[in-house]
Amino acid sequence: MIAATVDANAGGFAIREQSAYGQGSSFAGIAAGGALSAMFWNPAIITQYKGKTVEQDVAGILPYSSHSYTTATLAGIPAFANAPGNSGISALVPSGYSSWQLNDRFWVGMSVNAPFGLGVRFPHQWAGSAYGQSSKVETYNLSPTVAYKINDMISVAFGVQAQYMKVSYDAFLAVNPLIGAVNGAGWGWGWTAGVTLTPLPKTVIGIGYRSAIDQKINGSLDVPAGIPFTTRGSVNLTLSLPDMITVGLRQGIGDRFTLLAGVEWANWSRIGTASLLQPNGSSATIGGTAVNFPFQYSDGWFYSLGGEYALNPAWTVRAGIAYEKSPITDNVRTPRLPDNDRMWYSVGATYKPASLRGFTFDAGYSFISVKNTPLCLGLASGCPTNPWSTGTTYIGSTNSYINIFSVAARYQWDDAAPVKTKLVTK
Repeated sequence: MIAATVDANAGGFAIREQSAYGQGSSFAGIAAGGALSAMFWNPAIITQYKGKTVEQDVAGILPYSSHSYTTATLAGIPAFANAPGNSGISALVPSGYSSWQLNDRFWVGMSVNAPFGLGVRFPHQWAGSAYGQSSKVETYNLSPTVAYKINDMISVAFGVQAQYMKVSYDAFLAVNPLIGAVNGAGWGWGWTAGVTLTPLPKTVIGIGYRSAIDQKINGSLDVPAGIPFTTRGSVNLTLSLPDMITVGLRQGIGDRFTLLAGVEWANWSRIGTASLLQPNGSSATIGGTAVNFPFQYSDGWFYSLGGEYALNPAWTVRAGIAYEKSPITDNVRTPRLPDNDRMWYSVGATYKPASLRGFTFDAGYSFISVKNTPLCLGLASGCPTNPWSTGTTYIGSTNSYINIFSVAARYQWDDAAPVKTKLVTK
């Protein structure tokens, strides 16, 4: 099973690191294939693999987010003086894939991933305590797939998503200080679909879709004694996760070079505001105020361009860049998830050793530079209207970057399934 708890390194709190092969090109063209792990974006690519294939990937994610501030108060009085160091949490994110060719038309596959994750950690008493303590999101996603090869030009696929999510959220409640916590978990269901088109021998176009998932989280609200009009005990909320469309292109140029390009849209605007509810459907409250999580994100976009070059039958190298438009704007940003637009710079390689028939090894590295991120919350002059704002003021900025290292091993065995032939009798 796969668990991810990291400083979010794709728009919102999505995790893009599902393929070491794709990592090396900033995921340019990934929906058109290149490795079995591309089935995360487009399940139809499994028809590119004869016989049986398995792949195991793992990404090491090393985020860095430093916070500085000019103004910080707690309910109108000066806040704690210290600013945190690195609030991001490093993590290993594994993923696994398999495919099995049943005959010349049908394939089945399975992927195991962590498509969403978040982990931030602040000192117990820091200058922005009112807007950020610790947060943690873990996901486990299983997706069985069936693919059908219509002909040599077109393949289609459909899959089901079964996703388990576990969350924890700590919040600063008063100067005392008091910390309240929401902890819960739940299952959500969705689907995936995809198509690959090969209009020319060296041209592959892939289009993949991952459906939206509504996660029903059941858990508890734990609040220290002494705060009146407060709900304690069982609570629930529904988290509306986005659907995503990814388009990829692989265009061979000559015998050795392949151009890679891609674009992805993520429907983060559907997340809206998540309300914490009691079992009877009424709002959960702290101090008489309803507990809401006003994410109110915009849609996210990801544009990537890259290429790969076959040095020889054993070695292929690749590189790519990408621009990611964050769904989190100045109007809804907090220190807890200080996301912003970012640039990706990646390199990678694939090795097929002649001495290990059927084995392929991928490696990729990405450096992500996040645009300097302003934070302005509260009632101070000049701050945008932010639904997270309270009577507490926090004005500052965050500087972030991320290093990512990914590796994968892939093994393919068995010959292609036999082509069915008609029996002719006279």
